[in-house]
Amino acid sequence: MQNIPSWLKNKYLLTAAGFAVWILFIDDRDFITTHFRHKSELRKLELSKKYYEEQIAATQAELDKLKSNPSTLEKYAREKYFMKRDNEDVFIIPAK
Repeated sequence: MQNIPSWLKNKYLLTAAGFAVWILFIDDRDFITTHFRHKSELRKLELSKKYYEEQIAATQAELDKLKSNPSTLEKYAREKYFMKRDNEDVFIIPAK
């Protein structure tokens, strides 16, 4: 014990150093793992945002077509919602 410097014997310094090591490296929410996890999650969210923006643009273009052309609206209603006129019969054949 004679060769150990006095600052290494300080219980407050040792406690603070142990706490810092625990927080930075050992804990479940440590600094290093959390930093990289947040970066990868951010990348995933940016890709998801890009996908949804493309879907919004496609849906907006489809909506513009439906608003501008009545025949397109009728075609959409017939294909998507199986609507029919009063004097028609619709037979739905499921695709395999």
